This record gives sequence, structure tokens and C-alpha cells, in this order.
Amino acid sequence: MRVLIISDTHRRSDCIKQVHDIVGDVDMLIHLGDVEGDEDFVRELFDCEIHMVRGNCDNASDLPIAEEISIGDKKAFITHGHMFGVSLGKRELEKLVDENGYDIVMYGHTHRRDVSTYGDSYIVNPGSLGDPRDNSIGTYMILDFDQHGTPFFAQNELPKIEPPAEKKRKKSLWELLMG
Repeated sequence: MRVLIISDTHRRSDCIKQVHDIVGDVDMLIHLGDVEGDEDFVRELFDCEIHMVRGNCDNASDLPIAEEISIGDKKAFITHGHMFGVSLGKRELEKLVDENGYDIVMYGHTHRRDVSTYGDSYIVNPGSLGDPRDNSIGTYMILDFDQHGTPFFAQNELPKIEPPAEKKRKKSLWELLMG
């Protein structure tokens, strides 16, 4: 099973399309919030099982705040994270693992990538596809499983697009003054 995990696209449908073109077919897509109205775009673009949750910028959305899902034989919990205080740390997410036995907890909101373990569980954040804070380009994750069923979270970045050479060259003060 191959799972694409994205978050915080902030209505950057171009980034969603770009990651779709890069990763190709997946078995499941998980969007961890701040979709900002692109829900239908995502559903039309991806032909797989889709799970999306509401972020703090999805005020008009009817998406759930959180959802418990199965990924193969793994019990997972997905949330944007703002209702669980993730800006202050992962303690509330760790409590969810303790209380509910989740194998995987996924969150967004911080716009920073994170893959960590808590006991035998994983707590992960793919970063932001549309507005990253820990990088200059969008980030996402691919969840795959090895032959023993152990999850592997591949951290990925959108390719950096270089501007054309004529736009990269800075004009000298003389060129600016002379027009």
C-alpha cells in the first residue's frame, strides 16, 4: 500500500497538481488540513481512497476535525493538529497513542516536517506543500511498507523551479538608472 500524505496546501492547487504528476498512482491520499476550498479539486484529481480533515483555515468546510482510519492493518489518527496544541509540542498526540493504541498519528499545522517515534508508534507531519516554513519549497511524504509490514515515511520536496536566466541576472545600478 502506497499512501501520499500532504498538508497545508492553502489553495495552492498548482502544488497539488505538481505532486500528483510526480508521484503518480497511489492507493490512498491523506490531506491533513488547510485545504481552503480545494476539496473537490483533490477528489477529481486523485483516483484512490481519500481522507481529508479540516484545518484552522478551513472555516467554511464540513470536513471532520479528526478521523480514525485504517491503513492496511495499522490503526491511524489524522488531524490538522491545531485543536491538539501541536504548536506547543506533541504531548497531546502522545496521549492519543497512549489512550487509543494508534500505530500512526499524522498532523499538520506547523508547516514543519517531522517523523518521530513514540513507543512503537509513529507521529508524523509532512510539512506544508503550499507554504513551507522549514524549507523554501513544498514538502510531502509517501508512506510505504516493507515486506514485514513496517511503515516507512519517505520525506520529499517538490522540485525547485529555477527562473529563466534573464530573470535571475540582477541589473547593475547603471542599467537601472539608464533604463
